Amino acid sequence: MLSHVPLAGSTVIADRGYDTDEILVYIEERDAAHIIPPKRNRIYQRKCDWWLYKERHLVECFFNKLKHFRRVATRYDKLAKSFFGFVLLASISILLK
Repeated sequence: MLSHVPLAGSTVIADRGYDTDEILVYIEERDAAHIIPPKRNRIYQRKCDWWLYKERHLVECFFNKLKHFRRVATRYDKLAKSFFGFVLLASISILLK
């Protein structure tokens, strides 16, 4: 999935499940930073910026609120642009609350 995204100069924030040496090396080879907490069974526990990691939680909470809109969760729209339009409408509704 990361191979389709330009990573240069960006920060990848991920869950503990993505704490593998292959993924970390892949991110570092593309001149990007990573904020992935180490698994508990790792011998060497890396440092993690927990304040920046908390932003990931905000994004997950937003997607959870977005899924409460039935039309977004079930993808009734046939066209991508009409689906995207309703996602924008639902996002505005969430942000105005």
